[in-house]
Amino acid sequence: MTRGDWGETEKFIKQGREWILDQVKTSEIRGRGGAGFATGTKWSFIPKDTKNPHYLVINADEGEPGTCKDRQILTNEPHKLVEGALLAAYTIQAHSCYVYVRGEFRHEIRCLQKAIDEAYAAGLIGKNNKYGWDFDMYIHSGAGAYVCGEETALLNSIEGLPGRPRFKPPYPAVKGLFGCPTVINNVETISSVSTICRRGGKWFSSIGVPNSRGPKIFSISGCVNNPCVVEESMGIPLRELIEKHAGGVTGGWDNLLAIIPGGLSCPILNPKESSEAIMSYDDLASYGSALGTGAVIVMDKNVDILKAFARLTAFYHHESCGQCGPCRQGTAKLAEILDRIAAGKGTKADLCLLEETAQATNNCVCALAGASSDPIRGLLKNFRSEIMSRLKE
Repeated sequence: MTRGDWGETEKFIKQGREWILDQVKTSEIRGRGGAGFATGTKWSFIPKDTKNPHYLVINADEGEPGTCKDRQILTNEPHKLVEGALLAAYTIQAHSCYVYVRGEFRHEIRCLQKAIDEAYAAGLIGKNNKYGWDFDMYIHSGAGAYVCGEETALLNSIEGLPGRPRFKPPYPAVKGLFGCPTVINNVETISSVSTICRRGGKWFSSIGVPNSRGPKIFSISGCVNNPCVVEESMGIPLRELIEKHAGGVTGGWDNLLAIIPGGLSCPILNPKESSEAIMSYDDLASYGSALGTGAVIVMDKNVDILKAFARLTAFYHHESCGQCGPCRQGTAKLAEILDRIAAGKGTKADLCLLEETAQATNNCVCALAGASSDPIRGLLKNFRSEIMSRLKE
């Protein structure tokens, strides 16, 4: 509360819901949790009537390997999140907010709870608070399941049900938490709301490139000299991001093998693509990859790419909820095949089966199966010769 938060909150609320929504739409901010859906548009889907309660849910289940941005906000700027949650809740006419936090984040939960307690004590949130909008905020701790980062699995978990994704439609904006209209946003997204209101939507949209506006928090890890979490403008060249903030690739840029630009579920970029790409939704999509959560994972030439991907695929198999056959069985088969190939025991038949299985795992309720198969297609595109050299025949 001593870091500049809450200073103009009353002014924003007095401007009205439509003013806040207009600022968010003008900012062109897209969800920072990976999907990149336009935040203002998502808020607009909430029905205007209040016959049923409306809910705000904040997704702090940061389980995407390589991603460690939200925990920095929870630890160092929790009041940004609490203030942003109040403004978002007021805009969508929600009186309650649930923050779903990854179960392993014990320290982060304590930091956030302290900020919530301070806000209650200061009359900033709660019943009859100084802003005239009753608003309660609750922390719900997960149990470490990666699939609960999917928005409907997260809702099930809060309700005490198994953390399995729901069929859509209906979408959460119509039938979400407890069967009521619900907005689900990422920690970084909600934490940006007060800054957008304070500095203006036009200011926010002046940063970045078309279709990828504003500043973004990037997590840079792997084979770099200075792994870090940093806020930068959207559209920054990938190479500049790594060299400016992470000290460059270990052994120099010529020692680069590949980069995962947005988290483990995003297909890899080869060195040429990594030199050319900028950190925007459209540009990374043009290379067949994605911005995702902004988790940049760098691999140098000392990394065994096939062993790395075998481990990646084993992670997705372990985290499958088992609800869908293509995911439950497909991720297991992908991990099994890659283990064989990485160990030099694979065959050409295994390579064919790897390609077929990677194509067959997308027809599921949620995107987890696709998250495991999309990187495989990137591996096949960029490292087919490495795979062929490991085959027995």
